[in-house]
Amino acid sequence: MTAMFCYQCEEAAKNVACTVRGVCGKSPEVSHLQDLLIWLLKGISFWAVRGRKNLNVVDPETDLFVAEMLFATITNANFDPDRYVAWIKEAVARRDALRGKAQARCGELHGADACGSGLPEHAVWVPKSYDAQVLDMKGRLVGIMANPDLDPDVRSLRELIVYGLKGMAAYTEHAYVLEHTNDDILAFIEEALDATTDDSLSADDLVGLVLRTGEMGVEAMRLLDEANTSTYGNPEPTQVSIGVRPGPGILISGHDLRDLEELLEQTKGKGINVYTHGEMLPANAYPAFKKYDHFAGNYGGSWWHQQREFDSFGGAILLTTNCLVEPKESYAGRLFTTGLVGWPGAVHIADRKPGEQKDFSPVIAAALASSEPKALEEGTIPIGFAHATVMSVADKVIEAVKSGAIKRFVVMAGCDGRHKTREYYTDVAEALPKDHVILTAGCAKYRYNKLPLGEIAGIPRILDAGQCNDSYSLAYIALQLKAAFGLDDINDLPISYDIAWYEQKAVLVLLALLYLGVKHIRLGPVLPAFLSPGVAEVLVKHFDIKPISTVEADVAAIAAGA
Repeated sequence: MTAMFCYQCEEAAKNVACTVRGVCGKSPEVSHLQDLLIWLLKGISFWAVRGRKNLNVVDPETDLFVAEMLFATITNANFDPDRYVAWIKEAVARRDALRGKAQARCGELHGADACGSGLPEHAVWVPKSYDAQVLDMKGRLVGIMANPDLDPDVRSLRELIVYGLKGMAAYTEHAYVLEHTNDDILAFIEEALDATTDDSLSADDLVGLVLRTGEMGVEAMRLLDEANTSTYGNPEPTQVSIGVRPGPGILISGHDLRDLEELLEQTKGKGINVYTHGEMLPANAYPAFKKYDHFAGNYGGSWWHQQREFDSFGGAILLTTNCLVEPKESYAGRLFTTGLVGWPGAVHIADRKPGEQKDFSPVIAAALASSEPKALEEGTIPIGFAHATVMSVADKVIEAVKSGAIKRFVVMAGCDGRHKTREYYTDVAEALPKDHVILTAGCAKYRYNKLPLGEIAGIPRILDAGQCNDSYSLAYIALQLKAAFGLDDINDLPISYDIAWYEQKAVLVLLALLYLGVKHIRLGPVLPAFLSPGVAEVLVKHFDIKPISTVEADVAAIAAGA
């Protein structure tokens, strides 16, 4: 047996799997605990699906717990084995409480003998103890390769669905934090998790579920867009400072806008500047945050630069979601986590209590005791081109396309990563014809968002829609342009897709595009390791998904509309 087996992200060792230690820094112990937690979430889903469908037994808090725990296992979110042990214990308790209600109701309707036989292990298993070593051993037995005889295509499709659900869970959890809910999404997550344990489902059945995951992914992204914009306003075109100000600072990274709001409230009048990092950059475009004079701009680039950038920053650092990289000793004492994020030994800011804010006083105290940030760069970068902004000038966009001033849009969205091959995206951006406009969302933009690419008829050649969480804007813009041009097929639009992926939110974005019927997507820097040859062949055959090639070949093909 290998020490672990994980291939959910783009950094899977040798593009096969991490089998000794995760390239992300995940230990075998954490990998096994994650596998066990996901297996138990499938056990919860077993009872949730049957309770909801036949017995009128529903537990909304447990439904949300399933989504939160999927989010906790996303790449670069939580590396703390103690947190996983606690979550596993809660998962067993929640599953058994749901089981008790479902079996009691079943007994009332059908008699006790009809409700307790033939149950799968994940629906009933209870550990002898919650000692981490006991749980670790069980996790080794229930992971991805638990059944080595499973059809490779079935395994691949099951994992593709699970990873799409992880992305869906992340978007949904953010919306629920802002009190925007859709219980149908939570129900689907459980339905799909349960389906990944159903040996009667064929590969064709699972392909259908993959597309259904994409469909619900569109709804999850729409829900989060609604939550963010109704709470904080529609993002506005904004020039964001990338320099520093005198005085102590707090650097906030991740995706959770409510955490940012509460941090800004609690730092008012304290002489502390608050800077965004990584995926938090788009927050600078929301009207609600512009009222804070101490909201100072953005510091640094994408997630994988954080060891150097957090070291240079000098102040306190707050991680609100993934993507966390193993902290260096030089700044570990001023790094704080919150929400589902965790690192062993890092100070964790507790969840907010009902009607209250989180208590960020430890972060504030660390900032006041720390040195000032060191400047990395100067100037500004443009952001804030989400769907409301782009569609407000839709007439200009349409006219520019009709006149030929804009020949083509290129969606270069998704994730950034460490591999040198990702220089491809910088080179593509520079090599695109001057009449091509880039639509972007996610941290992939850090590969080209500081390039001086100019404008076309007053429209910037890089339209930054925001976080990976804001990918809904890209789909919305495409659908609105399709309607405006009176087209029947979204693939007839002058739009090409050159997507960079790293983790599971990008997987969901890909599935959402497939559901919307988008074809000819270039995906890089490599195709996912979890795609079996058979599943990859299906995606190529039906959707013309293709790996990236050379810059010259791909730019030529994009310009030719291929």
